[in-house]
Amino acid sequence: QVQLVESGGGLVQAGGSLRLSCAASGRTFSSYAVGWFRQAPGKERAVVAAISWGGDNTYHAGSVKGRFTISRDNAKNTVYLQMDSLKPEDTAVYYCAAKETYFRAELVYSGTRYDYWGQGTQVTVSS
Repeated sequence: QVQLVESGGGLVQAGGSLRLSCAASGRTFSSYAVGWFRQAPGKERAVVAAISWGGDNTYHAGSVKGRFTISRDNAKNTVYLQMDSLKPEDTAVYYCAAKETYFRAELVYSGTRYDYWGQGTQVTVSS
């Protein structure tokens, strides 16, 4: 079992920055691929970014590419999502998810493939 706890959300003005953290406990996190997802009111959950367990392969959705950066520190059992140049349309609840994978560079894009989820953290961007 892996427990995930997100933190770092809040209210920020457009153009501002936030850094989300996803802290894991329970098992060795270094063998888990991790994804960040978001869900806005009335919309489906969507993948924002993903990172392989080795940390050397990442994916960022087109809507956030160049503004958001996913990274991880396996020694701290934590994955981060640095969010810069925030826009009102980035307002959503952000979730991290984890799945144990075999290959160091494997990315997991689909939410249905993840085994563990955090409780979410609210990000609100005002215009």
